[in-house]
Amino acid sequence: QLQLVESGGGLVQPGGSLNISCTASGGFPLDEFTIAWFRQAPGKEREGVSCIVKGGRNTNYADSVKGRFTVSRDNAKKTAYLQMNSLKPEDTAVYYCNAYYGGLDYWGQGTQVTVSS
Repeated sequence: QLQLVESGGGLVQPGGSLNISCTASGGFPLDEFTIAWFRQAPGKEREGVSCIVKGGRNTNYADSVKGRFTVSRDNAKKTAYLQMNSLKPEDTAVYYCNAYYGGLDYWGQGTQVTVSS
């Protein structure tokens, strides 16, 4: 089993920055897992934001966040990060992290990010 806990969300003004984290605990090491970040805004479907493969060299981003968000991971700390810059009101959502490897698929409970003046 793997438990994921997101943290670092909050209220930020447009143009501001937040760095949210996803920390894993449990019996599995995080090293083999691909980590993905998703978000879900009110009334909308959950959408993929970014992902980072186990070694950390390959990353992907949704077009809507490319150039503004940066995903990273520290396997020794069993933690993944999503640095979000130049935030826009449309980035407001609950952000979830997901860890998957083979048939294993785990989700965190989410952290709220609100971008508003």
